[in-house]
Amino acid sequence: MKRFGSLRGSKKRKDQGRGTERRQSEPHGLLGTVLTPCGASGLSSSPSTPTQVTKQPNFPLESYKHEPERLEARLRSFSSPPDTGQRFSLPHLPVTMTKSSLVSSTLSTTSKTAQSTIGGMLEKLELEDEAVQESESDIYMRFMKSHKCYDIVPTSSKLVVFDTTLQVKKAFFALVANGVRAAPLWETKNQSFVGMLTITDFINILHRYYKSPMVQIYELEEHKIETWRELYLQETFKPLVNITPDASLYDAVYSLIKNKIHRLPVIDPVSGNALYILTHKRILKFLQLFVCEMPKPAFMKKNLEELGIGTYHNIAFIHPHTPIIKALNIFVERRVSALPVVDESGKVVDIYSKFDVINLAAEKTYNNLDITVTQALEHRSQYFEGVVKCSKLETLETIVDRIVKAEVHRLVVVNEAHSIVGIISLSDILQALVLSPAGAKRKESEAD
Repeated sequence: MKRFGSLRGSKKRKDQGRGTERRQSEPHGLLGTVLTPCGASGLSSSPSTPTQVTKQPNFPLESYKHEPERLEARLRSFSSPPDTGQRFSLPHLPVTMTKSSLVSSTLSTTSKTAQSTIGGMLEKLELEDEAVQESESDIYMRFMKSHKCYDIVPTSSKLVVFDTTLQVKKAFFALVANGVRAAPLWETKNQSFVGMLTITDFINILHRYYKSPMVQIYELEEHKIETWRELYLQETFKPLVNITPDASLYDAVYSLIKNKIHRLPVIDPVSGNALYILTHKRILKFLQLFVCEMPKPAFMKKNLEELGIGTYHNIAFIHPHTPIIKALNIFVERRVSALPVVDESGKVVDIYSKFDVINLAAEKTYNNLDITVTQALEHRSQYFEGVVKCSKLETLETIVDRIVKAEVHRLVVVNEAHSIVGIISLSDILQALVLSPAGAKRKESEAD
């Protein structure tokens, strides 16, 4: 098998007190490594010295089991205000009683001093209740800050690494063969990781060099990854964005959204090994596992329209008869990761994402990009269950649950006629839950 396709086993050690396992990544002596599930016979090799990682204590969920009493509960506990010389007792307060109704109900039996005392107590209680709600609103942010990137790394996973001297064509075929969407790039000359190869690179190559079905794309056939990077990155070069295992998940979310990327390599600073690739989907799924154990912020019960989450203006879309090359041009020019497919009546009937483009490499049909989107999607995986949609009137809680269960990167927001209204992505949701809790605002679409 080619350099990019060699297989190796990965091992972990158990962390004290947690029972989880610690990965020992392969040294960089041989590249093109695929890390396969532990225990694969005949595929293991001597691991490098594991990096010591100090586990941070679990998120103190116990502190939230005894929530501060709510306003109504506290009101029922009072028998009388401080002694002011006016002897009276507070009437029985129903659960729904407010400050104004309380004051009006005691006008005939209390003095102005007593009324002022009651009002002061209620204002204090209201402020305390607001403080509790405010504290709950950032609970997901605090949860992310209390967990490390290492906590999210699975016990066993596959990681494909490409050397920059590998041919571009073979690299994309390797992505297809291994069922992955991106791979870290290793540069032997500098002995370091220098970037990521993603489907976006494949799209950019097709966008730049495709002429017609009659002209072969020699650049794709002959270029090495390093050649493509030199040509393409002359104007857009950026250093590799990565994160360490000991960094918090909050830092990971911040880095993904700030840098407008969808994949964040976790690299051990001591050994220099790549351990895992973090994505929005993986982080949100990890958070969702613990949501039921935490107090639920009030904003989770608000709908998308109230919160302003998602993109609702100038939505990019295509039609079933749109040529693939035109769709690729939109991906590049609009910097979006998916295009809803809309029929003549305006109804959303399908979606064409960047990941669907890799099928062109799998079927070796990238030399004819004049075919329509419908034709290109005929060979889509049989597991595709259609476009996952939502309404602006659905709550954020419902949206998060749906996008996690569907394992998709976005939901298409539609109206009652199933016409497109907007798009809400994983990055929009993480922005709302973690970076800007209870005050999430619409952010621009992000691309790889």
